[in-house]
Amino acid sequence: MIQVRNITKSYGSLQVLKGIDLSIGKGEVVSIVGPSGAGKTTLLQIMGTLDSPDGGTVILDGTDVTALSSNKLADFRNNNVGFVFQFHQLLPEFTAEENIMLPALIGGGKRSEAKQRCRELLDFLGLADRAHHKPAELSGGEKQRVAVARALINNPAVVFADEPSGSLDSKNKQELHQLFFDLRDKFGQTFVIVTHDEELARITDRTIHIIDGVVMNDDKDNTVEDGTAEIRREE
Repeated sequence: MIQVRNITKSYGSLQVLKGIDLSIGKGEVVSIVGPSGAGKTTLLQIMGTLDSPDGGTVILDGTDVTALSSNKLADFRNNNVGFVFQFHQLLPEFTAEENIMLPALIGGGKRSEAKQRCRELLDFLGLADRAHHKPAELSGGEKQRVAVARALINNPAVVFADEPSGSLDSKNKQELHQLFFDLRDKFGQTFVIVTHDEELARITDRTIHIIDGVVMNDDKDNTVEDGTAEIRREE
């Protein structure tokens, strides 16, 4: 699903990524961990096509995204990649339903089809009765679930999440963590999650440790041979 080869990235004289190599299989829920400043978010943004590397290649679902023009890259991103951020980044003037549908409409999808997909996601996420509420009328956990639905509206191959539970309380954290596995089981997406949350890292299929811009440890003990991960859950 994701192939990263010799990715480097510098900002001025500071080299943030120093030749990253990793592979992530279809259907895996993978966490990326490491100390602040290790390069986790930079790597996530490069894999998610939000930033460009100085060198190396990123292949997503068979496409070398580092070779695409800016216009083709924008189209690819909208149709194949979803994002979940720490502070949800919902548009305050839009309802939950409108926020969720926005990527589909930007991509030229039919409103009727986007609305049907939106309703399916709202039902699955237990938000059907919140569809017409604006973000200010939603709890923190509800806002983040709306953000997850928005990430899934175009049925992307992979969802990238940057500290998705960082702003949530313990109960909502646990619910969101379980949700990633439930969504993988239902819709088949790959999830790549940057996190400082030890609980989340512990239950993901695989944990990639990054320190000082290099992969120090890639825990592959819980993946099956075909690259599709087994679910790890606490007993």
